[in-house]
Amino acid sequence: MATIEHSAIVRAAPERVFALLRRVEDFADYSDLISDIEPLGDERYRWHVRALSMDWTFDVVITEVKSPDVLAWESVNGVKNQGRYHLREVPEGTEVALTLSYEIGNRFMAKAVNKAATPLVGKVSRQILERVEARLQA
Repeated sequence: MATIEHSAIVRAAPERVFALLRRVEDFADYSDLISDIEPLGDERYRWHVRALSMDWTFDVVITEVKSPDVLAWESVNGVKNQGRYHLREVPEGTEVALTLSYEIGNRFMAKAVNKAATPLVGKVSRQILERVEARLQA
């Protein structure tokens, strides 16, 4: 599995940041690449992502919720992935660290995706955290 890490500081208390990240279905409001997230019940969500000129759909289940420190998930179908947000209070607010691991089954597609994935995930993560912070500041 390929792993990508990204972190940023959000100028708000961890509890407030976590409360917005916990609303998984709202992530479509936070990134231009996420077209929709459907709540499926039982901590499951169907993600619709438009990236690399392709539409990607996958279902995830929330695997760990430890407010206000950890939110983790893994896919149950589609693109094999697992991710984790770790929040830590810092003097400026909250450091939010994202770790995302994924696996693409087709090795030719994996080569192209792996090359583009790090900047793409970084962009999505920055958008999400910037928009979460803007919502908290509003």
